[in-house]
Amino acid sequence: MKPLLLLDVDGVLNPMGRPTPDFRRYRCTIGTDVYTVHLNPRHGRRLLELAVVTGSELVWATTWEHHANDWIAPRIGLPSLPVISMGSSSDAPASEYGEMFKTPHVAAYAGQRPFVWFDDQVWAEDEEYLRVHQGLADFLLVHVDPRQGLTSRHLGMAHEWLTLTGFSQGS
Repeated sequence: MKPLLLLDVDGVLNPMGRPTPDFRRYRCTIGTDVYTVHLNPRHGRRLLELAVVTGSELVWATTWEHHANDWIAPRIGLPSLPVISMGSSSDAPASEYGEMFKTPHVAAYAGQRPFVWFDDQVWAEDEEYLRVHQGLADFLLVHVDPRQGLTSRHLGMAHEWLTLTGFSQGS
């Protein structure tokens, strides 16, 4: 079973803190809303390398949904990726364990596939939901500090977990 690498945008690829010089600023227009994002063009290459080396599939797990393929992917060098539909946060069922609204959608999409989820809002409550409610055991939640965004350390954690658990499908 090919493992998944699940990507959030805001707080992960688009940090909330003051970006370092390797980030570029972009303005994105979605409908009538204009957003400013700070993206590091190296993130795409590094994520693709991780996917190839581990034989994993990159998937958007973000409220940007398909807009991530339009606005984020081309600016960091990613191809169009599959998207987990998040629905509306107001339509989400009541939280059972204190998990965030995206967690049930991620669980449904992943099924029994192992996955690494990079997000700035994953906590122990999300892990409990996935283990107890969904019966999943083969996942790694990588909490990303939203002030800094995705770092080499986060990518290294994913690589190590996929390799040591034997889920890596890569060379």
